Amino acid sequence: MGRSVDTAPDRREEEAAGCGRNKYMATRVALYPGSFDPLHNGHLDVIERVSRIFDEVVVVVFINSAKRALFAPQERMQMVDEATRHLSNVRVDHSSDLLVRYAARVGAHVIVRGLRAVLDFDYEFQIALMNKRMAADIDTLFILTGEHYSYLSSTIVKELASYGADVTALVPPAVVAGLQEKFRAREGLNDG
Repeated sequence: MGRSVDTAPDRREEEAAGCGRNKYMATRVALYPGSFDPLHNGHLDVIERVSRIFDEVVVVVFINSAKRALFAPQERMQMVDEATRHLSNVRVDHSSDLLVRYAARVGAHVIVRGLRAVLDFDYEFQIALMNKRMAADIDTLFILTGEHYSYLSSTIVKELASYGADVTALVPPAVVAGLQEKFRAREGLNDG
């Protein structure tokens, strides 16, 4: 009796072509959720690094009614989109749904979370366990933020910008412009 012949491309050919994956393998989709109010360079560092690991990264601007946002969801999406245009496998979306439901809807099996410090891990670990309980097929990948961004948070960026401090080294250019516009508008309201 003869053996069947595998008609799939030779793995060595695929790897030589630089992709290491073939058309028979599923696309690896990861979600990077957050409020991104605003996006800062620590977020962008995580997005860039994750985009090298996954076939597709969906940066999801989550709308949290418990938080009072400086930027509207569409403004945040626009800033994230502008800052990630150089990454062809990154797309931006928004949601107010439960994260695991959103992940299932877009076919993602990995949720990416950036960690700055031990305090982040305590909180994120609880969330990851609850997500796993609700959706056993979804994993959480923790990525340590680059050490030069470990102090950075959206709250700190907004605080500095509200006092007119230079935040150009902390956020992408589109965010600098957005912050200047927001706080200029607030100054105008306070002057009147």
